Amino acid sequence: ALRPETAWVEHGDSWQEVPVAAVKVGRIVRVRPGERVPLDGEISAGHSQFNEAPITGESLPLDKGPGDAVFAGAINGGALVQLRVTAPADGSVLARIIRSVREAQAGKAPTQRFIDRFAARYTPLVVALAVLLAVALPMLGLLGWQAALYKALVLLVIACPCALVIATPVTLVSALAAAARHGMLIKGGAALEAAARIRTVALDKTGTLTSGTVAVTRVEPLADGHDEATVLALAAALEQHSTHPLARAVCRRATAANVDAAALHGAVTELPGQGMLGRAGGRQLALGNRRLALAQGVAAAQLDALLAPLEAQGEGYLLLLADGALLALLHVNDTLRPQAEPTIAALQAQGLRVLMLSGDQPAVVRRVAAELKLDEAHGGLLPDDKLQSLAAAQREDAVAMVGDGVNDAPALAQADLGIAMGAAGSDTALETAQVALMDDRLDKLPLLFAHARRSMAVLRANIVIALAIKLLFFVLALAGVATLWMAVFADVGASLLVIGNGLRLARARLGDEQGKETT
Repeated sequence: ALRPETAWVEHGDSWQEVPVAAVKVGRIVRVRPGERVPLDGEISAGHSQFNEAPITGESLPLDKGPGDAVFAGAINGGALVQLRVTAPADGSVLARIIRSVREAQAGKAPTQRFIDRFAARYTPLVVALAVLLAVALPMLGLLGWQAALYKALVLLVIACPCALVIATPVTLVSALAAAARHGMLIKGGAALEAAARIRTVALDKTGTLTSGTVAVTRVEPLADGHDEATVLALAAALEQHSTHPLARAVCRRATAANVDAAALHGAVTELPGQGMLGRAGGRQLALGNRRLALAQGVAAAQLDALLAPLEAQGEGYLLLLADGALLALLHVNDTLRPQAEPTIAALQAQGLRVLMLSGDQPAVVRRVAAELKLDEAHGGLLPDDKLQSLAAAQREDAVAMVGDGVNDAPALAQADLGIAMGAAGSDTALETAQVALMDDRLDKLPLLFAHARRSMAVLRANIVIALAIKLLFFVLALAGVATLWMAVFADVGASLLVIGNGLRLARARLGDEQGKETT
């Protein structure tokens, strides 16, 4: 769905709409505002902003001009551009994402349960042993036919693997039901078992650790007589005429601060890739990026001194100017989820290694990693790069990948356990992942792993109980102590015991399971 079916290709003095599969490398393609880029390419004419979050995870729209690369599936948000195709339809980054997901899913072998393998050998062996006893003992003169048949029946009833076989599904269904009630949709017992084995958790940034929504986090006045309210009134006056994500962030901040937009005189001009121009109070206002400030006459050295620290940390910003003089600096960032920091701390307290794999700028990733005290962080990763980083981590431990976007899908498929942010996550991520956090709360992650470990502990306990009871009464039967009635009670009793133990998980309160994962 992210990949357009057709592209507008230059044909002499006109443009023709042709299937993307028929567009050859080197052709010139036109992309209008609001359209998705049909093929990977390099801009040959025009400037615009591109939302590449679905492909790379970049949190802010990127200003791009001639010579800059763009990816198929990115959204052109600003102006008409032309690009020279650099890769065929089946060689684009988006096509490689689709191919990587298919290969990763096809390469994952299904979990073969221990009980299934055990029962396949155990049951025929027990039946054969019972028949052998019923026939061999009378033929050897050790017992009469009736006594031998009775002993064989006792052994057969005792050895019946009812409790052993029922221990697994009852425990898993109870655990899955409890998780679902707490907003964690786990796709089967294999995923629950995988969650119990996890020792490393890899998280995407945009939309997972962060809200995925750009916001004005701080307003910094730079001129006397201008406080935050005055700055927001002027900025909102310009941005209310734009649909750019940064413009919407400014308007949201003004609304939250109960600030009304200032009155403008005359038309507002939007400069693609730079910002907004307009007049208010007899002054020429401008709000935008470094390029706009330079065009308004601000000295490059002054901008370097002001913006270098922000750019080094990967922070976004908007500059507000009046008649060529700087009035304010608006800090713009993708904000962290409220649960992000306590979730990371809780995972690390469980002994899990936590790392971040993001397609966002390395400087942004380093800043977020420092705020969250992450064990490890990697930025600027395309989907293929995420796969390589994930494979390196998997050589050491079982790894869970947490993500929400199309660009996370290959990693979700490759990981030992894929976890998607359910409500905000893309359809591709939800389809690929084995676990979905349905209410988008990161703080469910520690509960998920604690619940999985406790569930597996109960499952192992059920298996041990079933085998121990069977073994005890099997020895008593061979010694001639156990009767048929004892065998029936042992078989039914063991089944009821493991059912009751497994059903405890259905009533579990997951918030109480951290710190007491085995009981």
